[in-house]
Amino acid sequence: MKITLRILIVGVCLLFAAVVVGPSGVCRAAVDGSVDFLDDEFYDSELTSVEVGDPLESFNRAMFQFNDFTYTWIFDPVATGYSYVVPYDIRNAAGNFFFNLQEPVRVLNSILQGRFADAGTALIRFVINSIGGVAGLGDPAGRELGFKAIDATLGETLGVWGIGDGFYLVIPFYGPTTMRDLSGDIVDGLALSPYYYWADGWEEVSTIYLTKDLNKLSLHLGEYEEMKQLSFDPYVALRSGYFQYRKRIRDPNELLYDE
Repeated sequence: MKITLRILIVGVCLLFAAVVVGPSGVCRAAVDGSVDFLDDEFYDSELTSVEVGDPLESFNRAMFQFNDFTYTWIFDPVATGYSYVVPYDIRNAAGNFFFNLQEPVRVLNSILQGRFADAGTALIRFVINSIGGVAGLGDPAGRELGFKAIDATLGETLGVWGIGDGFYLVIPFYGPTTMRDLSGDIVDGLALSPYYYWADGWEEVSTIYLTKDLNKLSLHLGEYEEMKQLSFDPYVALRSGYFQYRKRIRDPNELLYDE
């Protein structure tokens, strides 16, 4: 009963954090930097890169407009103010800290996918950065020792197990996803996240998620706006960028993942 209550509290806090801070998914493909919207090949491959159907395009476009409005008038100004108050070095260290906390999740998903080398890499990174990086504030494993960050989510694990994507979906305050990836993100965020084990109540949990998402957004200011300016149809560009981004982070030859 206690565990179920904690998971429920974390779920509420995740939604609260998304509403107040903003959707990492709204500009996920843009902020990562792995998708080049200036590259002609991006536009040549827009139609072929969409691997999943979009039967709810009318609804998704409406949600895209809603997310765009809330990002522009709420999330971006808050993150901009935060970036003025908190120096970049501190924000970068905080990003490293939160990324390091999720390494055990990547270890588990890598094992479930049969990626044992990646599981070892994530485990080594977690141990080295937790000790030598002062609780993960630094990244000596990646910068000095060459153990590059990997990405492994439950959505990807489900795909390896043969479960289909379902269909493309744009979620309010969250952004682009698929039914499979959304399910995986919920489990990763609720059942596997270590954050709420520290906290005694919803106030602490919400503070943790708010800080994490606000800090992440502050490190990528202006990139979503650039994507919009370079796109004839921002909705199509973001949809294509999402699938290209997902393909790149799941390519064994593209290990580096910047949280």
